[in-house]
Amino acid sequence: MDVAMVGVFIPIVGIIAISVLVIYLRKFENEERMSMIDKGMNPADMKIIRNTSWPLRFALLLIGGGTGLVVGYMLDINTRMDDVAYFSMIFVFGGIGLGLSYLIEEKKNKGEG
Repeated sequence: MDVAMVGVFIPIVGIIAISVLVIYLRKFENEERMSMIDKGMNPADMKIIRNTSWPLRFALLLIGGGTGLVVGYMLDINTRMDDVAYFSMIFVFGGIGLGLSYLIEEKKNKGEG
C-alpha cells in the first residue's frame, strides 16, 4: 500500500472511530436512563458526583515533569548521562507530583467528611 494512501486513510478512520464512540456512549447513557425509569427511579434526582481534582493532578504532574527536565539537564551537564538523566528525572519528579496531589486530595477529603 502506498504511503500517501495510508496518510489519507488515517484521518478518515480516526473520524469514523470517534463518531462510533460518541454514538455508543450516547446509546448506553440512554439505556441507563431507561432502566432507571423502568425501576421507578427519576434520573433527574440522581446526584452527579463530579471529580474536581483532575486539574490539581494535571498541574502537579506538569510541574513535576518540568522540574524533572531541569534536574535531568543538570545531571546531563555534570555527569554526561545523556538521555537517561532526562527520562528518569521526568518519571521521578512526575511521580512525586502525583503523590503530592494524592496527599492534598486526601487532606481535602478528610476536611469534608
